[in-house]
Formats: sequence, C-alpha cells, structure tokens
Amino acid sequence: MSGVETGKITTDIPARMDRLPWSRWHWLVVIGLGTVWILDGLEVTIVGSISDRLTEKGSGLAITPGGIGIAAAVYVAGACLGALFFGYLADRMGRKKLFIITLVVYLIGTVATAFSKNPMYFYACRFVTGAGIGGEYAAINSAIDELIPARVRGRVDLIINGSFWLGTAAGGALSVLLLNESIFAKDFGWRLAFGLGAIFGLVILLVRRNVPESPRWMFIHGREDQAEEVVQDIESQVEDSTDERLRPVDQDITVRQRKSIGFGTIARTMVTMYPKRSILGLALFVGQAFLYNAVFFTFGLVLGKMLKVPAGQVGWYIVPLAIGNFLGPLLLGKLFDTIGRRVMITMTYVVSGLLLILTGVLFANGTLNGTTLTLMWCLVFFFASAGASAAYLTVSEIFPMETRAMAIAFFYAVGTGLGGIIGPILFGKYVEQGKDQVAFGYYLGAGLMIAAGLVELVLGVNAEQRSLEDIATPLTAQDADEERGSRPDGRRDRGDTIDLRDRELETASVRGSDDFASARRRYH
Repeated sequence: MSGVETGKITTDIPARMDRLPWSRWHWLVVIGLGTVWILDGLEVTIVGSISDRLTEKGSGLAITPGGIGIAAAVYVAGACLGALFFGYLADRMGRKKLFIITLVVYLIGTVATAFSKNPMYFYACRFVTGAGIGGEYAAINSAIDELIPARVRGRVDLIINGSFWLGTAAGGALSVLLLNESIFAKDFGWRLAFGLGAIFGLVILLVRRNVPESPRWMFIHGREDQAEEVVQDIESQVEDSTDERLRPVDQDITVRQRKSIGFGTIARTMVTMYPKRSILGLALFVGQAFLYNAVFFTFGLVLGKMLKVPAGQVGWYIVPLAIGNFLGPLLLGKLFDTIGRRVMITMTYVVSGLLLILTGVLFANGTLNGTTLTLMWCLVFFFASAGASAAYLTVSEIFPMETRAMAIAFFYAVGTGLGGIIGPILFGKYVEQGKDQVAFGYYLGAGLMIAAGLVELVLGVNAEQRSLEDIATPLTAQDADEERGSRPDGRRDRGDTIDLRDRELETASVRGSDDFASARRRYH
C-alpha cells in the first residue's frame, strides 16, 4: 500500500484479500460470524414450536393464537429497527464493534424472555431480542462479504445464511424435550429454551472476539496502517496453514478517506445512482420475508390447531423441514458462483412459488396431514431457502462499500417490515378463520415470490466471482478518480461524472465480464 496524500490513498488490499486461498483463517470467520444465524433459527423455531403450548392454560403466559402473531410481528419490528440503527453505526464505527454489541443485545433480550409473566412483557423482550438479531444481519453480512474471496463469496454467503436452519433443527428437537411435561412443568420448559439459546450465544461471543475488523472499512476510514497490519497478519496465517506462498497482486484502488458517510449520501446513492438495484433489493426481501415469517412463526398453530398434531410433537415436524432448508443453500450454493446470480435467484424464487401454490391447493382440499404438509414444505423451502439467502448476498454486494451495512439494514428493514410484520399477523388471523384462509395466505406468499423472481430476471446483477469494488465502485474511490483524471475539454460536474460512469458500468455488467472489464479500465 502506498503512502497517504492529503487524505487520499492508493491500496491493493481488496485485491490481496480476494486472491487468498481458502484456509483455516476463513473457517474462523465463518464460525465466528456465521453461527449467529443458528441463533436466529433457534429463536424463530422455539417460538414457532412452543406457540401452541403458550396458548394453553397453565403455560404461565396466557396468550392467544392472535397474540402469537403479534409477538412474531413485534420480534420482526425490533429486528427491522435494530438493523437500521446498528447498520448505521456499523458503517460509522466499524464492523467488529457492532457485531460484538449486537450479540450482547440479543443475549439480554433472550434471557429476559425466559422470565415473561404476561403478554406485554413477552412482546417487549421479543422486541429487544429482534433488535439484536437485526443488527447482526447488517454488521455480519457486510463483514463476511468484505473478508471472503470473490470467487467463493456466493456459496459461502449462502451456506452461512442457510445455517439459520441448523438452529431451526436444533430448536425443533429441543422443543420436543422441553415441552415434555413428564420432564419439565408446562410453565417451565419453554422458559428454559430461551436460557439455553443464551448459553450458545455466549460461546459464539468468545469465538467472535478473534475475528478482525474489516480491512476494507479501515483503510477508507483513515486507519490504513492498521488495515495493512491486519492484512499482513491474515496473509501470514494463510501461508502457514496452507504451506502456499501467496502471489503478489498488481491491482490497486485509489480512495479519498472519510470518517463517516451521512444518511443523505446513502439515500442518494441508492435512489439516484442505483435505482434499479434498489428496486431489486426490495422485491427480493419483501417476497422472502412474507413467505418465511408468515409460515414459520405460525407453523405450530397450523399443525396443532388445524391438523391436530400434539403440541409436544411439533418439534419433530420442524427437524426434517429445517434439514431441507439447509440442504438448499448447501447443494445449490456453488451454482450461484458458476451458473450465476441472475439465473439461480430467478429459478429458486419462481420454483418455490409454484410449489407453494400446489401446497395451498392440497391443503385447502384436505389432502394433507401433518406429515405430508411438512414434506411439501420441505420441497418448497429447499428452493426458497437458497433464494432467500441470495437476497442477503445480493444487497450486500451491489452497493458501494461505504453504504454496505446501511444498505443491508435498509432492505432488510423495509422488506422484512412489509412482509415480515404483515405476514405473521395475517396468518395468525387466518389460522383462526380456517383452512381456506390459510391456503389464501400461501397463494399470496407464492405470488410475491414469483414476482420477485421475475424482477431478478430483468434487473439482476451478474456479480459472480467479481470483486466488490468492481460490482459497485466505492464512493471514496469515485471522488479520488474524478480528481486525478485529466479534463482537457473542461471540468465535468461530480453528479454527471458519477451518473455517466455508473450507467456505463451497470450496462457493461449485464453484457458480461469482458465488457465490464473494458468499461472499468476507462474509469481507472
């Protein structure tokens, strides 16, 4: 990395990070950061699995089926607001500080939930827990993408986000034990579930302390010397663990350092510079959020109230469903880096929507029981899970680095707010109204998934195996490029320069990697 010139530096750190071979150090990142999705899956599933129990007399909570839907909506609302608040701080204060803070907030919320005595206290605790998890989405996804090499970023991101379902499987199996009244009292077993989730969170916190700050964030925020130290340490660990001498790189980027990026710049970036990408992010998030939150926050009610599955046995139904959800990203993830984002995201969204329509038809006419409904869900969510994970991948890589955490937070908050809050409330009411209404909810979710898949087909970005800086040039690099460029025919105003460049780069990215590389060279 070259020296600093009045707040402007030229660095090869992004290229050095992308050329790293997979190593033990990358596994540390995956375990330290990615395992939080297991916690999220555990949280959602525990509430879904115990939802029928919580409505029973003697549970110690006295909540109605409609109240379960409200609790789910409150959790999602907390996650949305937490994502926005902590996402903004992650772009200002750094990824590492925030992925420690957000995990602590989660731990406080989930421990407090175990002591709930009435619905209002339960709602408040779910809000705090959701705020911690929402903040995790913004800080963790941005950190992961900035630390993982470009050639495998898609599959790694999908598998990490898909690990949500390992938590789901654990929550389902755990709920069977904890809801067994011969072992735990009716008003105690569900409380213990939240306490066990907190213990798991503490273990993750200990591992996470060893994950470094994102070097990409550091050199843009005036900490280039520390960024260089971090990268050198990473390179040393990688060489030691792989016995492979790292090749030098000949690609660098010039950036103007900034302490922070304001909300106004963030908004202009997404709305003015990248309007099509913003529409894409909203479509993907609304579709998957409605589908997942609507189904999974109320699946215990559907199985228990409508298909007569005993409350203590609901967990057994979620385990195979969770495994199917995890297998989707695991088995299909590589294809997002080879066949490409556009084709695979479109396919997974549309196919899952069509399968959900079939599920709704069979459910409405009484063909399905608890077992066969679960099998249909397994098939639907094998594809939907890969697509939903790709939604997080998409919004974390198609916007400039300075706005990455906030972009993730924004699309998560708006998309999940629209789909994740409305969905559980609607489904909670639909369960009370009968099978036809629940089936209608499935059709609605399917329509949103199919529509989002078609938006991806038209507006998707070919981001596979490309550096984050190639997909979306950092705002600070844009400033530096404009200043160092020659202008013999007169100065062009900043907005015109950015609009011209980004329109050409976005068009070239659709045509293919060769066209993109040619267009990129003209601006660097």
